[in-house]
Amino acid sequence: MPVPQYGVLVGRASDRRLATKQKNHYEIRIEAAGQSYRIAVNVQSVDKSEVLYFVDPDFFNAFVPQLQALGEGRHPLLSQPNGVAVDYVRGGYVTRDRMKPLPISAPGDDNDLNDKIDGFVQRAMNTDGAVVYAFGSFFKDPPSSKDEYFGFSPAQGIHDVHMNQGNDKKHQGDDGVWQDGALLFHYPSRNQWAAVFLGFQNQSWVTDAQGHATTTTTPEVPGPTPAVAAQLRIVAALANSIENPEIETVTLLNPTPAAVDLSAFALADKNKNHLALSGSLAAGAAVRITVKKPLELSNKGGTITLLDKAGKVIDGVNYTKEQASKPGWSIVF
Repeated sequence: MPVPQYGVLVGRASDRRLATKQKNHYEIRIEAAGQSYRIAVNVQSVDKSEVLYFVDPDFFNAFVPQLQALGEGRHPLLSQPNGVAVDYVRGGYVTRDRMKPLPISAPGDDNDLNDKIDGFVQRAMNTDGAVVYAFGSFFKDPPSSKDEYFGFSPAQGIHDVHMNQGNDKKHQGDDGVWQDGALLFHYPSRNQWAAVFLGFQNQSWVTDAQGHATTTTTPEVPGPTPAVAAQLRIVAALANSIENPEIETVTLLNPTPAAVDLSAFALADKNKNHLALSGSLAAGAAVRITVKKPLELSNKGGTITLLDKAGKVIDGVNYTKEQASKPGWSIVF
């Protein structure tokens, strides 16, 4: 059966404990609606292999407004698309090739998983209004129990904050779709969303409708490698033009080894106005898209989203009023 009690915990970080060789979880204390919770984040697998991670310091997804509408506390989620449930394979916000293995700890700065996660948690603890969103499986011990790390009662929180599908046979019982774990951080004063995605090296990214691995490797495709839609990126934008009338632009990059048909995509602004694209973008090439009505890039800050025909988010960026304050300067993402 899939992981039990899947959901998202929303609250404010108040304390943390680094993982050690004896304790392979990074622990975060969360305060939410008058109660304390603990987030247990795997930073090493049970077989002692390095965990895969991907950090997106400028995360954007269409479900962000839905997340912001949630109050503090625990929120059970239905494991289905078009909500806020997370699925690494089907969601489009992370791909296997972007995830890299890192040790639990290593000498030096910002070179292990403790460092990567701790930077975001420390910022959340020291930034007014910062909110942590932890996706995973809820747990709650008897009322008399005390949390083993932070001492509050009852011991409760969320774990399985990692990919929860494509597991090996030993952990196949946890497989499911739209039930993956993740950590999201929102820093309102910085107009920033950041996301941490975690997985294990033995998990498959080719899964069936039940989340079970169908193969341990991606099948080879004969001939030229096809373009992967999720790898088309928004890399820059000119939101404050010096032209009169203004000519604003969005720059797209195709990092794949094959051409991309742009007619399969559209751009959207923070007000959900859409601009359909056209033409083709060669392998490794970039193109500046001229912004046309109804799409608008506000000088007061905003978001730019790249969508496919089904409305799935392929890429998204946000920018601040400060970034858009210099006329004629492109914002680089």
